[in-house]
Amino acid sequence: MALSRGVTRTSVIAALAVAALPVVLAAQVPASASAASEVGQPVVAAASGPEPMRAEALMATVRRLASEEFGGRAAGTEGNARARAYVRERFVAAQLRPGMGDRFEQTFTLTPRARGGATAMPVTGTNLIGRCEGRRPDLPAIVLSAHFDHLGTRAGQMYPGADDNASGVAVLLAIAEVCRTAPFARTLIMAAFDAEENGLQGARAFVDALPVPRERLALNVNLDMVARADKGELYAAGTRHTPVLRALLQPVATRAPVTLRFGHDDPATGRDDWTQQSDHGVFHTAGLPFVYFGVEDHADYHRPTDTPDRVNGEVFAKVAATILDALRALDAGWPVP
Repeated sequence: MALSRGVTRTSVIAALAVAALPVVLAAQVPASASAASEVGQPVVAAASGPEPMRAEALMATVRRLASEEFGGRAAGTEGNARARAYVRERFVAAQLRPGMGDRFEQTFTLTPRARGGATAMPVTGTNLIGRCEGRRPDLPAIVLSAHFDHLGTRAGQMYPGADDNASGVAVLLAIAEVCRTAPFARTLIMAAFDAEENGLQGARAFVDALPVPRERLALNVNLDMVARADKGELYAAGTRHTPVLRALLQPVATRAPVTLRFGHDDPATGRDDWTQQSDHGVFHTAGLPFVYFGVEDHADYHRPTDTPDRVNGEVFAKVAATILDALRALDAGWPVP
């Protein structure tokens, strides 16, 4: 998650608004569940329930990404490059196809945030983009995203970023493995974004240079801070902007092994509006629908104490299963023009 869900977000949201493209979602998706039939029919039958996800495998990924080997994964650092190499290895192991022509890497120039009055020099950021081909290549793809960068090491203290966002990457990689043996109807474009903590710069680079024509994208499903569901709650934000999403996700909420709530996407709520608070905000600004899965803030957010030992692996596995079930539902039910 890029910034604290508080007053420091105001300037970032204002800056994004200046560069915003008009957001006209009503023309892209139906305004209600009943309107879905006006633009097309579901692709396949909806999923019947969540598929299990292995807590051990998810936690192994979180521990690796949050380890000292990667030094907090700050954009432009050696630790970030090592983390990227690890994620790339996992893309290859999952048999994802390169998503940027013949390569996984999408490079861009970013300016890290300067601290203590220092002048930050531009460095190269690198997204990793893979593809799991769907059974229906004629259908617009879903972008499944999670940022792999974090805050690095500051004043000699490493910020591990277990929940933020080793957890989202762990779920993305687990879904990549599932997709290898049980592909979706739609192609999944798997995006491990860099430089989210630097103002969503990796996602912005992706949307500015999409690997497929814009009309070939259905929506973005973004994962950021999904492990610490300490109260057994997971939020799905974005349904207020695109109401048909709620109709598709309500059955998932009914059968989910955790409490799936809708909200945190109302501009009238001020700081509680998460619309621009992670990489999905860039897609929203560009007029593309999104669903953002995340948990409420906790005391370890953006602190050196955001460590794997504070994650309940069994609860995390239930969250991951809920996200996979939701992705299946969106894949099956998203209206076909």
